[in-house]
Amino acid sequence: MSISGSLPDWGWNSYFEAFWQGEDRKNVVPARVIAQQRKFWRVAGDFGECWAEASGKLRLATDEGADWPAAGDWVAAELHGADTTATIQEVLPRRSKFVRKSPGKKQEEQVIAANVDTALLVSALDGDFNPRRVERYLAQCWESGARPVIVLNKADACEGTREKAAEMERVAVGAAVCVVSAKTGDGFGELEEFLKTGQTLVLLGSSGVGKSTIVNRLLGQTVQEVHPVRESDSRGRHTTTTRELFILPGGALLMDTPGLREVQLWEAEEGVAQVFADIDALAAQCRFGDCRHEGEPGCAVQAALDSGTLDRGRVENRRKLLREQEFLRRKVDPEARQEQKEQWKQIHRAARQKYRQREKDGGKR
Repeated sequence: MSISGSLPDWGWNSYFEAFWQGEDRKNVVPARVIAQQRKFWRVAGDFGECWAEASGKLRLATDEGADWPAAGDWVAAELHGADTTATIQEVLPRRSKFVRKSPGKKQEEQVIAANVDTALLVSALDGDFNPRRVERYLAQCWESGARPVIVLNKADACEGTREKAAEMERVAVGAAVCVVSAKTGDGFGELEEFLKTGQTLVLLGSSGVGKSTIVNRLLGQTVQEVHPVRESDSRGRHTTTTRELFILPGGALLMDTPGLREVQLWEAEEGVAQVFADIDALAAQCRFGDCRHEGEPGCAVQAALDSGTLDRGRVENRRKLLREQEFLRRKVDPEARQEQKEQWKQIHRAARQKYRQREKDGGKR
């Protein structure tokens, strides 16, 4: 779907203008990445739209990780041949970015969406309903600089909607929760306050939650193919295969993304702290400052668990996400890796000393 628009229509504002005017750029124009397909990008600006590839200089300067052009980025593009193709020379500094750890064994950052104002975290009210997964999305979203909004879809086909919405509100921690039906349009009025002209929104969620149906509903026409989910587990097929940015009738911009099978957090310590601020507040009331909340006396977290005012699954998920962040920190941060090596050296040194002392004592413990 091709929609012509000027720079402001695609979200250009004074923030990006300041960066653009601050450098001497010749033979290039500002453009926004509106679609991403492997190593090619669809870019748009005052010139219209065209496909682009990365310049040799940009390829040398990046490793296709965080600095690689992503959907939503603003770039300096050199146009060719009646503006039918372009070369991306530079990626402008991002205002925000939703990222995750790159899938697989590589310890690197992958940008899912750039320069987003609001992230619509979509979860279905059917078998996909999973507060623990939403907590993970929320942590990375708060870290990204975008405002999270939880969207619970398929209200027309699921029971216990009110109870599930209440459960999700308990984990929202400052994020709005909207219950909608993309099929019937019910609840979409709640989303209108986020659909401001020039604002960029991104839809995030797993396959089958109805992101593409939401896009079609907001655009007022079918632009994204949709398929029914499997009845056995409410899982969907990847009908959306690229990240693509659309201009909505009211002037807001909406980015659809493929379903995410996994979201491993990337350097989201502050985001995790914000999602679990209630648990941190309880932890501050514990008798001991180094309380692990695993049965120590005077533990306020354990007291809340025993009284039923705190969800045990929420506490376990916090521990899991903190462990992931610590593991990532040691893998990525050279100083942290060195610190870990020194700790292990001390442990081995102490073990050797104990062994030598035992041998000196004739094998006695």
